[in-house]
Amino acid sequence: MTVQAVSATAPALTGLQMMSQDWCDLTFLHWRVEPSVVQPLLPPGTRPDVHDGTSWVGLIPFRMVDAGVGRGGAVPWLGTFAETNVRLYSVDAQGRRGIVFRTLEASRLAVVLGARAAFALPYTWARMRVAETGGVITYTSQRRWPAPRSAVTTVVVRPGDALTEPDPLAEFLTARWGLHTRAFGRTLYVPNEHRTWPLRNAELLHLQDSLVAHGGLPGVSTRTPDSVLFSRGVRTQFALPYDARRALPLPSTRPSPGPTT
Repeated sequence: MTVQAVSATAPALTGLQMMSQDWCDLTFLHWRVEPSVVQPLLPPGTRPDVHDGTSWVGLIPFRMVDAGVGRGGAVPWLGTFAETNVRLYSVDAQGRRGIVFRTLEASRLAVVLGARAAFALPYTWARMRVAETGGVITYTSQRRWPAPRSAVTTVVVRPGDALTEPDPLAEFLTARWGLHTRAFGRTLYVPNEHRTWPLRNAELLHLQDSLVAHGGLPGVSTRTPDSVLFSRGVRTQFALPYDARRALPLPSTRPSPGPTT
């Protein structure tokens, strides 16, 4: 198997556009983990992607803005909300690098229900807030449904200077041009594209988290993160999914009303 090279530039989408959305004010917190810990949490047909000999776990809070279905415009109100996801990094049998979500906390119940039904993505409904004061950004989330309600997180960061030189680790963690998910009895790959991330260093001022532990990785987010990054965001587009075993889109897959990151 030839694994696709990590590239800060997205390959052009070749399938029908399924949705588009803005990802705004993102903080990327990452921890090293052993690949053997990650493997049981990935969909069949994928394996852990590694950098510097380890796999990685990400906790990413942000604002979803102006999400829309197909090539249409943004969905009013419903297309803008707070989200926090816990994610892992995967490679499939075709060598495509991707993301696997362990949870996607979102503040819009309709989005949660739609994404769970369409692609079996682990969206959950949460009470969330993103606020910025004096150059400091605070993200809070407390799960509402499904249980447990003890799944909470608070992240406080101060964005710093822009990354001006190539950073192989930052590119590995953020330049991800698709996701893997298990739905309809198959492992699917959903491609996306956007401009190169405008990344900045960031200082983590406070972290209180149980989302990572509830995602099957206890003890990880009690450690100091190995990487802290920030971005004001990008506009992204998703195409219809592929069966992860094949190189062609699945023509019968329904568009998902739920955005993903």
